[in-house]
Amino acid sequence: MMIGSKVDYDISNLYIPKDGKGDNDYQKSFSATLTIIIKDKKGNVIKRYKQKSHSPTANFIGLMIPLIWYNTTGNSFTLTNTSNSTFGYTKSLSGTSYQIVYPNNFTNYPDYIENILIGSGSNSNPYSAYNLNAPISNGSGVGQLLYSSISIPTSITINGSQAYFIISQSYANQSGATITISEVGIILNLQLYQPNGNGGGSGNSILVWYDVLSSPISVGNGQSVVIYYTFSVNA
Repeated sequence: MMIGSKVDYDISNLYIPKDGKGDNDYQKSFSATLTIIIKDKKGNVIKRYKQKSHSPTANFIGLMIPLIWYNTTGNSFTLTNTSNSTFGYTKSLSGTSYQIVYPNNFTNYPDYIENILIGSGSNSNPYSAYNLNAPISNGSGVGQLLYSSISIPTSITINGSQAYFIISQSYANQSGATITISEVGIILNLQLYQPNGNGGGSGNSILVWYDVLSSPISVGNGQSVVIYYTFSVNA
């Protein structure tokens, strides 16, 4: 947003007034936290892990672009799915670019959070990541973990001045060996529609959030792990 006629000054030369508050004087208005719980064969908690989460991907940023941007520029935004295929994302009612349909809860082609994907690698640039570097597949074979269904709340929890929601998913190691987790990401199933009967209704797996663990987590054979993403805002 531009206010006034002269906006070409160097903002690095501006100073904070003496009565201005520093960062530590404010409560952060938005935060995301990644929590991991490791359990033994009997379900007892044997390790807890927690870190700040701060890595939305380019796909996430693209989905946040307001409709007015498409109206004003006439452009589309390029999304990349986990197979490294790209497609134009637009609000257009004509042509072959895909329409904006997120969010939606249509019974035939709904959009939804697909899973919390875990992996054993790392991406150096979370913004440009379109998939985990080394995803761990679902199963009980070598190098695999059994994925449960993702748990998503039906409402946002209000606690005083804080509003938050938590998504979580659990995984069991029945592979016969220890498996190391070093990266985590949120996958969105995004339905695609082309206007004027050109096609669509197909789903794409889109990485919208990505984190590399500051310390890799080892999950022994017979153990299980639960991963929580907490997103909160404060008044």
